[in-house]
Amino acid sequence: MKRQQILDLYEWSPGVCFRHPGRGELPTAHVKTIRPPAGGLQDVRACAECVLRMEEQRKAAAERDGTSYRPGQLGLE
Repeated sequence: MKRQQILDLYEWSPGVCFRHPGRGELPTAHVKTIRPPAGGLQDVRACAECVLRMEEQRKAAAERDGTSYRPGQLGLE
């Protein structure tokens, strides 16, 4: 799949990337919801660069494990 096809699998809205908070608000996709020790819920968001990097890591892991890879599943696993 091409870069834009993978990005199109996600919903994008303004937010702060968990890996690049210094970049400020930019288009991000929700990738996970966590429960911090202090309580409550925290959404984890990622920019396009990070979403693509995480998808590459997922694909490589699937190939190593001999499992199927389907893009667009960040946060659903």
